[in-house]
Amino acid sequence: MTVAFYAPLKSPNHPVPSGDRAMAAALMAALVHADVSVHLASELRLLDKHGDRAKQDALALEAQVEVARLVACPEAKNWQAWVTYHNYYKAPDLIGPAVSQALGIPYLQVESTRARKRLVGPWAAFAAAAEAASDAAHTILYFTHRDAETLRRDAPAGQSLVHLPPFLSREELPQQSPLNGKMLSVGMMRHGDKLASYQLIADTLAVLPSGLDWSLAIVGDGPARARVEQMMAPEQDRVSFLGARPPEALAGIYAQSSLFFWPGVNEAFGVVYLEAQAAGLPVVAQDRPGVRDVVHGQHPRPHEGPDAMAHTIVNLLSDPPLRQKMGAEARAMVGAHHLLVPAARTLAAALAEVRT
Repeated sequence: MTVAFYAPLKSPNHPVPSGDRAMAAALMAALVHADVSVHLASELRLLDKHGDRAKQDALALEAQVEVARLVACPEAKNWQAWVTYHNYYKAPDLIGPAVSQALGIPYLQVESTRARKRLVGPWAAFAAAAEAASDAAHTILYFTHRDAETLRRDAPAGQSLVHLPPFLSREELPQQSPLNGKMLSVGMMRHGDKLASYQLIADTLAVLPSGLDWSLAIVGDGPARARVEQMMAPEQDRVSFLGARPPEALAGIYAQSSLFFWPGVNEAFGVVYLEAQAAGLPVVAQDRPGVRDVVHGQHPRPHEGPDAMAHTIVNLLSDPPLRQKMGAEARAMVGAHHLLVPAARTLAAALAEVRT
């Protein structure tokens, strides 16, 4: 089978690393693993971060040009289905539904978000387009149970909804950490939710017991780095900044760490949680929608604040057998549900369904 693939938020070839880019690349790899020939149909980015109607109109015009190009391109005659990754109100799929209709092929989505409240306000046009694209999908594969709630609520008659657990683009688990190194945090340093997670990390470190032996390595970079460094200044002797690291280097850092500490403020789910747990690291996070779909164990709720996360850290650092147990269980969870093979199996079944 041959499918066209498109990611309106961020192409898998985008130069800036992120969870979205990683997930787009992982989906393409899983499709290939399912014996599907994948063609990256377009790299047009349809993102409006700020609710700029003029920008939305300009992107819509670019999308129309792209639709005409794709319908006429020689490769299109071989496409048997179209798969779009991450359709939502800031980056709606303005291309896939039109091309699929013109070619008479099934249209599928992976990770689509319904947001009725955005149908008024600065993103109204894009939100309506995202809703229309979701309505056009024969099948939507969802990552988290939070997304499933609104997808079920607003699904048109006959639409198929399929759970596809978030996954890593690898067939086997990586090297396992002996869990005797530093704590580790991994996150882009930008304003908004990422910076809120870093603030929670700083607040948690501030309430750790004075006699506890701990150190923390932070992987990440971005426009808010100076602010993050300022947050961590009171603990500068115990916190090290490693900057942005490529995936191959990050794998080695996971394998030398003792636990993974990332609160996860408004994370969709967080690929870094899967990467850390694949290496056998227990996780300290907050119990938030999305995060709970990929993180093993019980975690503090946001209203419990830094003290509850500090309590979890103390328990894990003070009890090596507990740390080993939680890490082993997390690693087993990733191995069973969040690697390439089970994802490829789910995608293959969804594509087989649209061919019947």
